[in-house]
Amino acid sequence: DIINHFHFRQGEKLSDPTFGTIIWDILFEPFTDDLKQLIIEDITEIINYDPRVSVNSIIVDSYESGIQIDCSLTYLPYSISESMRIKFDQTNGLI
Repeated sequence: DIINHFHFRQGEKLSDPTFGTIIWDILFEPFTDDLKQLIIEDITEIINYDPRVSVNSIIVDSYESGIQIDCSLTYLPYSISESMRIKFDQTNGLI
């Protein structure tokens, strides 16, 4: 469910214009500290959308052709922690 949320541009889903991520719209913007903070807030909101998961940490970095996100999550019903890495690539989309 979380990965699916990242496939949508915010505003793309007609029934819920707040669903999705802002990252697709800012992928080509200069990677500043303010932009990084905005991305962290967006990711936190998306992960908190699912009541079964809690965010432990989020690291956002840029790389040569996009933005990489590393999250540490805890699945609440089972108290299992996992890492998730997502790359938003300018040419290849979501990796």
